[in-house]
Amino acid sequence: MDEPQRSRLGRGLAALIGDVGEESSVMERARPQRRAAIAHLRPSKANPRRSFREEDLEELTSSVREKGVIQPILVRRVPGEGEAYEIIAGERRWRAAQRAGVHDAPIVVLDVTEREALEIAIVENVQRADLNAIDEAAGYEQLVAQFSYTQEDLSRVIGKSRSHIANTLRLLKLPDAVKNHVAAGALTAGHARALLSLPDPASVADKVVARGLSVRDVEAMARAPEVKSLGRPRKAPVEKDADIRALETELGEALGLEVTLTPRGTGGDLSIRFASLDQLELVLRRLRG
Repeated sequence: MDEPQRSRLGRGLAALIGDVGEESSVMERARPQRRAAIAHLRPSKANPRRSFREEDLEELTSSVREKGVIQPILVRRVPGEGEAYEIIAGERRWRAAQRAGVHDAPIVVLDVTEREALEIAIVENVQRADLNAIDEAAGYEQLVAQFSYTQEDLSRVIGKSRSHIANTLRLLKLPDAVKNHVAAGALTAGHARALLSLPDPASVADKVVARGLSVRDVEAMARAPEVKSLGRPRKAPVEKDADIRALETELGEALGLEVTLTPRGTGGDLSIRFASLDQLELVLRRLRG
């Protein structure tokens, strides 16, 4: 993505979703607020939000029933379908209005391309604190896959650190069972990140949910390989000879990180523990000389 395009995108989306910034070409094409029949609105297949918690919808429905839809829904026209509009941002408000029996709602019609509509939908959603981490990760992946975004592009436009972007994308590697727990709110993003380092995250996730374990509990399991399976008999530690311990110390000092060597026959495993992506990048720089 070239620099002029990146700059246009960053300013345009920031202005559109309420951040401080210059008025963008997208906003210049926004029509004045109007009202439209709820029946004329329809959700977008590109909406990164896939999960709508029942209790949240019920609370919003009560509010809409009492006060109506206050915040305008961002939409774009559906070509060739008269007064039909595709929702860009505000699907929850539309769903709540349907439940509340409200007949119309305020809208702002944007004259945007399909690509711009997708960008706006993803950025508007991921900046909301209540978006679960799996839907957030799927939104990032969609921008990366369809529009060749880099993690730096996402970081700048969305306003989150590159390490947050990277860690969130990693959650998509989890088994579907774990992702379903996160989407349902049974597990937090912190739980999910800790589960990534376990050999069987799905079975551990079920036990974490059943027992109400904290993120620290899961992190403790990740630091203790011999008890990761929650109940497996603890293995007696293998005594390391002086040469192995000396090599661990030497490698640790060279890399500036904790290093573990585990002999296995004529070979073995080398483990390097890092606390952040910055530390990992430092190791890579040192290995590359």
